[in-house]
Amino acid sequence: MVHKLSSVKLDNYKPLRDVVFGALREAIITGELKPGERLMEVQLAEEMGVSRTPVREAIRKLELEGLVVMIPRKGAYVAGLSLKDAADVFEIRESLEGLAAALAAERITDEELEAMEKILMEISGAAEKDDVETIIKKDAEFHQILFAATRNDRLAQIINNLKEQIDRFRVQSFTNRGRIKSILQEHRRIVDALKGRDADMAEKLAKDHIEKVENNIMNILRKQMDFEEEPS
Repeated sequence: MVHKLSSVKLDNYKPLRDVVFGALREAIITGELKPGERLMEVQLAEEMGVSRTPVREAIRKLELEGLVVMIPRKGAYVAGLSLKDAADVFEIRESLEGLAAALAAERITDEELEAMEKILMEISGAAEKDDVETIIKKDAEFHQILFAATRNDRLAQIINNLKEQIDRFRVQSFTNRGRIKSILQEHRRIVDALKGRDADMAEKLAKDHIEKVENNIMNILRKQMDFEEEPS
């Protein structure tokens, strides 16, 4: 491992194992820990300033989430994502996020709609500055508001778990300025449907949005696989 993880910040309200789990999970999702990278307990513990026990517990929990794979006699590795894996995830996400948008159209508050409008303005401003980090953060906030507006916590949790399996590839996705412009347009149409309380249109637009996200991510995965297969 060539990276250097930061020491974890202790939280008086969370057990240490949960803090370590959250830090490792974030490192995987953001790409700091890359697919195929080996997770060595001793080194991770030293970098994070903790003992091996919470690191071991966190790795096991990450395995259950599908973000880590255990290889017999070799150890733990950051899970990769095959084209089949991605296609399976998006197939489910398209249906669930369509449902979420339909429910949100019926239940969203004016305050939530205003918050979504503000986020779209912030994404537009960040795009002008090529501030990818802010764009990713605000895009996540946009979707969180949408999920919260369903008033269905179970649905939101399931969608979030699926999203995180794909989010590791969002950085590459958002470096495409043309795609950022398209995302803003897609989000704008969804907000307009929510404002109009048009559940059918909101569902259709959300599904169309996820299909476009899928096409973009799948292209990224194919290019990565082609690169890895090229002879050195």
